[in-house]
Amino acid sequence: MNFNSRLFDRIRIGPSEAEEVVEADARHCDHAGCTKAGEFRAPMGRGKEGKFFQFCLEHVKAYNATYNYFSGMNDEALAAYAKQEEIGHRPTWKLGVNASAARMAQRGRGPSEQDGADVQDAFNLFRGRARREQERAESRVGVLAKKALETLDLDETADRVAIKARYKELVKRFHPDANGGDRSREGRLQEILKAYQTLKTNGLV
Repeated sequence: MNFNSRLFDRIRIGPSEAEEVVEADARHCDHAGCTKAGEFRAPMGRGKEGKFFQFCLEHVKAYNATYNYFSGMNDEALAAYAKQEEIGHRPTWKLGVNASAARMAQRGRGPSEQDGADVQDAFNLFRGRARREQERAESRVGVLAKKALETLDLDETADRVAIKARYKELVKRFHPDANGGDRSREGRLQEILKAYQTLKTNGLV
């Protein structure tokens, strides 16, 4: 096929139905009396944000040359607008408007258990001091340390002094030298020695 043939210059194709629909639906310029296509958008102004005029090129230039968003605003309104512009025109609240927030700000901490009626804390982000102390006490020892304390017949509340005292007492009780050389209780003694070493490793002694 020869694309340079003179026959191609004589071929004329009429507009498609889709093109005719587009032309029929094309919006005219919003300027009074203008019949040109309104191809260019121009903002309608303050109070009509998100709405636009459709102008032809000539009239959109004329509109933009005289457009003033602040037209009709007095000095007080302009000052208020400038102040809102600093925060992006988002709503703000003064500190202490919320009663619970005011109490927490005065105390310098998060809500306690007594604030439960005012503050919903579904994820336990804020907890009372008593609860935090209780959790610290519960998490004071791990599983191995807890078993070691049980071996020494102690609970998790035993402090360093109590652990050492119980250790010395049990060693004297089960050591062969304190039992006339009897080694029948040596297995129990080994458990005590191992338990004490575990407590030392965990920093409880």
